Amino acid sequence: MENENGFRNKYPNHNNDSKWQSFQKTLYDSSKNEFLGRTPKSWGQLLVFYVIFYAILAALFAICMQGLMATIDDVEPKWTQADSLIGVNPGLGFRPLPAKTEDGALIWYSDQNATTGQRWIDLLDKFLEPYEADTTGKNMVPCDYDMKPDKSSVCIVNTTLFSHCAADKGYGYGTGSPCVFLKLNRIWGWEPDYYKEPIAGMPLELETAINGTPIEKRENIWISCEGEGPADKENIKQFEYFPHQGFPGYFYPFRNVKNYLSPLIAVRVVNPTPNVVVNIECRAWAKNIEYVSGNLNREGSVHFEIMVDSKANFNDTKTEN
Repeated sequence: MENENGFRNKYPNHNNDSKWQSFQKTLYDSSKNEFLGRTPKSWGQLLVFYVIFYAILAALFAICMQGLMATIDDVEPKWTQADSLIGVNPGLGFRPLPAKTEDGALIWYSDQNATTGQRWIDLLDKFLEPYEADTTGKNMVPCDYDMKPDKSSVCIVNTTLFSHCAADKGYGYGTGSPCVFLKLNRIWGWEPDYYKEPIAGMPLELETAINGTPIEKRENIWISCEGEGPADKENIKQFEYFPHQGFPGYFYPFRNVKNYLSPLIAVRVVNPTPNVVVNIECRAWAKNIEYVSGNLNREGSVHFEIMVDSKANFNDTKTEN
C-alpha cells in the first residue's frame, strides 16, 4: 500500500489499530481508571443524583395526585347539570346499535333468513345481560309510583314485562315486527318535570295513552314514535310499547347508587312495509326536556331506520303487478 507521496506503507494496519485502541480507551482507560470517561466514584455520584432527582419528582407527582383525588367524590361528580359538559338535557338512545359505522342507524334483516335476524338478537342479549343478572343479596327492590326506593336502593327493571319484545320471542326479529329498546342517558341529579295532561303538539296515540293512565301513575317521561316523513308515516302506522309508554318517575333522580340500571322501553315496530327503509323518530316528553329535530343538532329524540326484507312479499307484489 502506498502513501500520498507514492511510498509504500510498511504498516498498512497501523491506522486501524490506532482506531481500535482509541475505542478501547474510550470504554476503559486503565491509566485513569475510567469507564466511558468517568471514574467509578463519578458514576456513583451521578447515580445518586438521579435517584434523588427522580424520587423528588415522584413525590411531587404523588402529592399532586393526592390533592386532585381529594377533590373528587366517588359518587357525585364535581360539576353537575348546568355546570357540566353534559348539561341538563338528557339524550335518548336506542338498542340494538348497528355494529358497522357505515350502516349508520339502519336495522336491517330478512324474515326469510334467520341468520340476518340473529345478529340483532345477539346484540340485544348482550345489552340486556345486566338486566337479567341475579338480584339476590343486592340492593335492588321492586318499585312502584307509591313505593319509591330509599337512598341506598335501586329499582328492578322487570324484563318479564316486555311481552312481544322478550328474549324468548327473539325480540321480534324472527317476524316482520322487530323491537327496539329505548333508554335515556344518565345525568346525575336530574329530575323530570312531568306532563300529567296532554298538550298541543302531542301525537294522538300519546294523548290517548296519557288519558288512559290513572292520574296517580302519570309521573312518567312519556315516549312517542312515528315515521319522520309523510312516506315513512305511510309505511309504518303502529307502534307498541312495553311495559308502557313512558319511563317511570321512580327511577329518578339518578344518584350513581350501586347496581342502578336505567329503565327501558321496548318499542315494537308493527309490520312496517317490507323491502323499504323506514325512517323513525322517537321523542321523550317532559317539561324540562328540550326537543330539537334534525340529524345535526338533535335533542330530546333519537333517529333510527328499519328495513325488513321479505322475498315472499316482494314476489307477491310482482305477481299482482
